Amino acid sequence: MSRDGEESLSRLEARIEHSFADRGLLRRALTHTSAANGKRAGSSDNYQRLEFLGDRVLALVVADMLFSAFPDASEGELARRLNALVRNETCAAVSRDLDLGSAMRLGGGEVLAGGSDNSTILGDACEALIGALYLDAGLDGARGFIDRNWRDRMLQGDGERLDAKTALQEWVQARKLPTPTYAIVDRRGPEHAPRFVLEVKVEGMTPARGEGGSRREAEQHAAAAVLVREGVWKAGEAS
Repeated sequence: MSRDGEESLSRLEARIEHSFADRGLLRRALTHTSAANGKRAGSSDNYQRLEFLGDRVLALVVADMLFSAFPDASEGELARRLNALVRNETCAAVSRDLDLGSAMRLGGGEVLAGGSDNSTILGDACEALIGALYLDAGLDGARGFIDRNWRDRMLQGDGERLDAKTALQEWVQARKLPTPTYAIVDRRGPEHAPRFVLEVKVEGMTPARGEGGSRREAEQHAAAAVLVREGVWKAGEAS
């Protein structure tokens, strides 16, 4: 890496308050697949493997923070707070606060497309950085970084109940799954009082159904059925 590149990494280390013993980990965490020397996606030359690790470390540390900070919160509330804090949008916001984009290695096409300010790329790189911190400094090193950059966000969040469809979407996004899809499977009753039956599909899960007097109501009930079945919401919360 050039001298300018090394200086950029040094400035980033100052912002994240950690000097890497193995700076190669930091370089890899900042390397998008488009800049990984044309090697196959998922190779050790880009951030994808570190992103996988960092995603799990982030979820563990934030869950522990929430458990301690909100001793009276229900499981459902903790899950909603967790989903909001570990989703890609939050990670991208942390990346922007740290100006992570200025240190990233991107291929020519991604540079032209504005990849250094692309929310998906920034969110993924933030998780990769956490993975790199974990490998370089252990769980305590990653925990310190997460605490500094997530605690205020955690305490500012109000944990208000989301509607079921939004809650389900955030829950699946936190697990890197595609957006749920909804489809009408039945419509019955007279025109002035129809009843809709909707089915929601989440990748890797059994579909669930909901019924209501409008398509929107049926979608909400179907989403709530998944949340209850998967233990995100308790049965009483779906009413």
